[in-house]
Amino acid sequence: MQRRRLRLGMVGGGQGAFIGAVHRIAARLDDRFELVAGALSSDPERARASALEAGIARSYADWREMARAEAARDDGIDAVAIVTPNHLHAPVATAFLEAGIHVICDKPLAVSLAEGEALAKLAHSKKRLFALTHTYSGYPLVRHARELVERGELGELRVVQVEYAQDWLAEPVETGGANKQAGWRTDPALAGPAGCLGDIGTHAYHLAAFVTGMMPRALSAELHTFVPGRRIDDHVQAMLRYANGARGMLWASQVASGAENALRLRVYGTKAGLAFDQEEPNVLWFTPLGGAAERLTRARVASPVAAHATRVPAGHPEGYLEAFAQLYEDAALQIDALNEGRAAPAESLLLTTVDDGVDGLRFIEAVLKSSAADGRWVDIEGT
Repeated sequence: MQRRRLRLGMVGGGQGAFIGAVHRIAARLDDRFELVAGALSSDPERARASALEAGIARSYADWREMARAEAARDDGIDAVAIVTPNHLHAPVATAFLEAGIHVICDKPLAVSLAEGEALAKLAHSKKRLFALTHTYSGYPLVRHARELVERGELGELRVVQVEYAQDWLAEPVETGGANKQAGWRTDPALAGPAGCLGDIGTHAYHLAAFVTGMMPRALSAELHTFVPGRRIDDHVQAMLRYANGARGMLWASQVASGAENALRLRVYGTKAGLAFDQEEPNVLWFTPLGGAAERLTRARVASPVAAHATRVPAGHPEGYLEAFAQLYEDAALQIDALNEGRAAPAESLLLTTVDDGVDGLRFIEAVLKSSAADGRWVDIEGT
């Protein structure tokens, strides 16, 4: 059956932006989306120039105008990708949901739990897809790791260790205005109250929850800012308690000198353990208790969830862009199903949604509360 290419719009992601270009590549990789409209900048001239560079036919100076105009067109967009600074995620998403348009949004979902819960309520009431781009859940071997846990291959889970280390904010690169990304990501008015915590701490938290299927019920956390004069955290560490008695640790840092994008997960159960390193995404280590470590590779694991997220034969590496594209592929499958009034294919249901985003905001809120109380143990609302 021939599949219609879905029409996509984008808000944010103009000249000088990092994540907008990644979204555009990911959306086009599997030929499921055609980028036809955008409000790429709040500056009209820059918006037009950015749209011209990206090959976008319809350029808007304002995202509110874009939501109204696209909803009124017979050939209007099916979905919008939101790649703005964090403080705009909720208002932009609200405008497009109210216009009846599906949403694909960068993380974190919003800058407060109240905003996130309101978005989830609206998305469900409008019966529109709200996908959140937690990229690392798109890797085939991350999905296979989740299946191993679900099948009971690890036994009862005991220990969850997740870390995310970068060094790009090890110096005050946000000063002087030369680094646009650093500028808004360290500004609490644009990024929200969580710096490193919201930027990469939420990725670590989501990866651990995605693979284990468990949400911690309580945490003890500390936020810290190492770079003098910085207005927001650049390091977070937390201890986690799970309902089944398991214990976990999470740390994320953007001042870890020498680290590039070191997102790593280790999970240990009564029967076996597994280890995943995002910088080596085509390999998953599985080690049974008392046995030899098994090196599992992307195209040779026998699981439908990994096969669904695999594009090329064994030995040909897949990476970050393909994982990002998997989220767009799954979003397209679910949008098609919603538009046609049928159930979405089972293989698409590992897509991160607005509800996962709310879980991430509950984590952020609990960390902020615990850190403000000098690491006091805090229950995570909703778990």
